[in-house]
Amino acid sequence: QVQLVESGGGLAQPGGSLRLSCAASGFTFSSYGMSWARQAPGKGLEWVSGIYSDGSDTYYPDSVKGRFTISRDNAKNTVYLQMNSLKPEDTALYYCARGVIPVVDYWGQGTQVTVSS
Repeated sequence: QVQLVESGGGLAQPGGSLRLSCAASGFTFSSYGMSWARQAPGKGLEWVSGIYSDGSDTYYPDSVKGRFTISRDNAKNTVYLQMNSLKPEDTALYYCARGVIPVVDYWGQGTQVTVSS
């Protein structure tokens, strides 16, 4: 069965960095685009990045462009989200998803990111 397991969340100071990982299993990882999305307390789901199956193209909304970088290692069945220059408003539960938003079909359980001094 498809499994997506996120890790790497935690507490960071404003201006700091975190790297999230999403380990995938149960499907041919190299055949699928992947995405990251987040949900802050009391807010809706926000897409934060996407990457095509071969890593040839990536996408970001303006809110994270220039600060977040998505990448993947198809040999390790893992997608990453490098988050730099973190802001308190980046505090959220971060989810990995199979597919490129809006066409996604499986989600991980999420990893919490808290940005606070």
